Amino acid sequence: MTTRLVTGMLDCHCAIQPHGTKFVAITGGPGGGKSAILEMASHYFCSHVVMLPEAASIVFGGGFPRHFTEAGRRAAQRAIYHVQSELERMVGDEGNAAVALCDRGTIDGLAYWPGNNEEYWTEVKSSLEHELTHYRAVIHLRTPKAVQGYNHQNQLRIESPDEARMIDERIVSIWSAHPRRFLIESHANFLEKAREALTLIRAELPQCCQAHAIS
Repeated sequence: MTTRLVTGMLDCHCAIQPHGTKFVAITGGPGGGKSAILEMASHYFCSHVVMLPEAASIVFGGGFPRHFTEAGRRAAQRAIYHVQSELERMVGDEGNAAVALCDRGTIDGLAYWPGNNEEYWTEVKSSLEHELTHYRAVIHLRTPKAVQGYNHQNQLRIESPDEARMIDERIVSIWSAHPRRFLIESHANFLEKAREALTLIRAELPQCCQAHAIS
């Protein structure tokens, strides 16, 4: 799992400056295929598409202590929220990206927060309404069942299949108010899931960047 910014590999010569940056959250429970979709996106789209790394991987992979006490879980989610926010702010301020694909969004923290939703927004000094308006679209990759390939290849993934499905359902609920939320179910063939996700991502690109995307 990468912890750096990645841009699409295809050359693009369109004028990027007028586009502005659209933020698209790629979300879902553990094992849904977010990292794989983002890796594929880097090969399918042009250099004006930026893939942001997962903030939780930066936090925990960088040595933030993973304490399973209530205080520890609260501290971790506050840290993840602020890392995510600053990653997105940096990409937006730089202004080079037409689309920023985010490995999860700031709202995902609610699925892991040990208290109620109001406490979360108070702690991070934001609101659900504000965060929802930040994302142009939300693509939710449903967590597969164990028989569909759920595994622990990612060393930071600690949830059992049942726990992963419960988290996935919570994420479905917390993003439900977004007007452009797309749910992609797991398939026996992951490439079908990937095709659906890449098609949705492509639709968010400006026309000039779509011309450089792989169909």
